[in-house]
Amino acid sequence: MAPNRVKSIAVLTSGGDAPGMNPCIRAVVRAGLANDIKVFGVEGGYQGLIRGTFRPLGARDVGGILQRGGTILQTARSAEFRERSGQREAIRQLNNAEIDALVVLGGDGSLNGAMKLAEQGVAVVGVPASIDNDIYGTDMCIGVDTALNTIVDGIDKLRDTASSHSRAFLVETMGRNSGYLATLAGIVTGAEMVLVPEVQTPVAEIAHTIEEAYLRGKTHAIIVVAEGFKPSTTDLGHQIDEMDLGFTTRVTILGHIQRGGKPSAFDRQLSTRFGIKAVEFLTRGQTNVMTGLNGREILPIPIETVISQPKQVSMEYLEMARMMAR
Repeated sequence: MAPNRVKSIAVLTSGGDAPGMNPCIRAVVRAGLANDIKVFGVEGGYQGLIRGTFRPLGARDVGGILQRGGTILQTARSAEFRERSGQREAIRQLNNAEIDALVVLGGDGSLNGAMKLAEQGVAVVGVPASIDNDIYGTDMCIGVDTALNTIVDGIDKLRDTASSHSRAFLVETMGRNSGYLATLAGIVTGAEMVLVPEVQTPVAEIAHTIEEAYLRGKTHAIIVVAEGFKPSTTDLGHQIDEMDLGFTTRVTILGHIQRGGKPSAFDRQLSTRFGIKAVEFLTRGQTNVMTGLNGREILPIPIETVISQPKQVSMEYLEMARMMAR
């Protein structure tokens, strides 16, 4: 039996923003129009869905956004949507607007929200958009490549000043409970050490690495710290600075700059592919799935599987970072 024809879809961005959301919105709109589907943008994430803040999007509405960071639809977290009553109101708004399906761009929290709607009969396709790259079922998420390039640029600049003053820098990256960004940044910047939530590293071992770098004659030491590592980067910096290791210690928290900026070429093409595939899945009747990059292919991954499986940084990458720091 052929799937019911989709006549209108809505697209929303939820949770933390990620560079590449705008190119994906653009792709959803233009792929929808190419399939004779009306496309609506939901302003303000799930809260906007509850309020019914929909606006029609045409080809000209998404012109000139390919190179822009952030999201033209804005994004937010919604406590109201976590409640069953909020979800029912969101569904009522979709029905009133005669919207047949929903495309959700966001991280694990956003995909959990999409699953709640799917369980109540809404046709949903999720798109993984998170600089943390912590979503199961996809090799890469929207925004990861741009964030990584931002981190690398920052560390490269910090290395210049670290060398000039014989300092050890602890550089904190985003990533929540995933060490992906920190690990990859450590590899490609030649950091002396990478600290991630997935691996417990004693303070004494960190201190030994810094002192060893000093004794080898290095003019600086760079330690990349994922934000989920314990102790916190600030506390760790205080502890290290109280030790006599040769270097003076400084802490740099890169913060939200990692979410901003123009999406990289890779993020633009990945976002575009994800957006086109999301519409394609809907037209084929493949719903309640997420667009997942698997090698060179983009596959429909059941959202239920995505949200039930943790994704952690590859131990191969961690070993690579350790080996290259010698």
